[in-house]
Order: sequence, then C-alpha cells, then structure tokens
Amino acid sequence: MDKAAMMDLDRAAATPSKTAAADAADAMAAARRFMVDGQLRPNKVTDPALLAAMGRLPREAFLPPHLAPLAYADEDVRLPGGRALIEPMVIARLLQLLRLREGDRMLVLGAGTGYAAAVAATCGARVVAIESDAVLAGLARRAWSALLPAGAVTLVQADPAEGHAAGAPYDAILIEGQVPTVPESLAAQLAEGGRLVTVLAAAERGQASRAVWGLRQGGSFSVTDAFDCATLPLPQFQPAPGFVF
Repeated sequence: MDKAAMMDLDRAAATPSKTAAADAADAMAAARRFMVDGQLRPNKVTDPALLAAMGRLPREAFLPPHLAPLAYADEDVRLPGGRALIEPMVIARLLQLLRLREGDRMLVLGAGTGYAAAVAATCGARVVAIESDAVLAGLARRAWSALLPAGAVTLVQADPAEGHAAGAPYDAILIEGQVPTVPESLAAQLAEGGRLVTVLAAAERGQASRAVWGLRQGGSFSVTDAFDCATLPLPQFQPAPGFVF
C-alpha cells in the first residue's frame, strides 16, 4: 500500500461515522425546520424573532425522553399531572399576540416544562415562570440550564392562579393553558399597556374554546377574542367542585 493510501486510511479512522445519536439529532433538526415552515408560517405566524426562536430551541429538550419523538407533532403532548406541552402553532400564535419587545418583563403562569418561557426569553423578554408541579419544574430547570444564559428565566414554584405580585407590574402575561375566566387579580398585575393571553374555555356547550388577548389601558382591562383553539385546562384555575346531594 502506498503512502497516500495509508494517509487516507488514517484520516478515515480519525473521522468516525455518524452515531445513532447524531442521526437522531439530525432527524429532530429536520422536524424542527418542518415545524417552522409547515406548521407556523402557513398559520399566520409571521414574527421574525418568534420564528427564529422556535427554529432554534429544541422542543424535545422540554419533554421526558420517552415523549421526545412527539415534540414536533401538530397537537398537544400530554404530560404527567394532566398537563400538556401546547402544540407548536397554538403556543406560537399566543406568544405572537403578546408582541414581545426586548426587555419586556413577562410572567408565565403554569409554565410546565418551560418551553414557552424559553421561547419568550430567546425573544428578549425577562421572564418569571410560575409552576407548582415539582416534576415539571425540574424538567424546565434542566432544559433552561442547557439552552439559555444563566438567569434568563426565573422560576418560582408556586400556585400559578395567584400570579406573582412581588414582581409586578408585568408588560406581558401568558397563562399557559385553558382557564374558565381571567382572574381580575392577574389583570391587576399588568403594567399600563400590558398584555395578557390565554385560552378561554367555552361558555356554553357546543361553543369553541378560544385564544383571547387582554389589554390593560387607562386603568381598565378588556379582553378580545383572537382565534379558536383548544388545550387542556390548567387545574389550579378550575373552580372547586361543589357538594353533591
């Protein structure tokens, strides 16, 4: 064997073939690109910073390993405790409604495994995330520490229905799940000109649940319907069951 052939063999030995992990990472990256181009752009998600953030952050990092293959499905991914990672198109449109600006102080209620909070932080918001479930909060901490600068998101383990008055007022609030109504106590934690988005449950049987956008202006708070959508209810916001006789 001549010297050139031996050098080629040496180079090949020094460059191992792709591992199964690398193949899986490539497949996830392709799925993420398709999410942006096939789910978000065709469904009225136009904000460049939001599209860039969701194209960069790996949704699979915000799921337990056995659920990672579902990360880019166009539906909610069920999580422990009756919770969900909201489907990409819906969470993108909710975040887009907030019109986040660099430096906005944002509150995420029912932050779950931390994906929406991470997207908002990547868009430049200063995020306080409230989550009461220790398992979900642990997943969020792990993902944030791997993907975001230190301190990009502040986690408070508490009841999301209470908000976080200690950090108020906020420029933006995301209630990350379906609620029967927007509590006045949360609207009061908005700054003047502050925005709030969530999914509001249908008022009557046969009606659709819908995304809503709220604005605090001139000392009052008003809510406007945005688009029909559905996701799981946030348990802490549900009324306590009454007595049955």
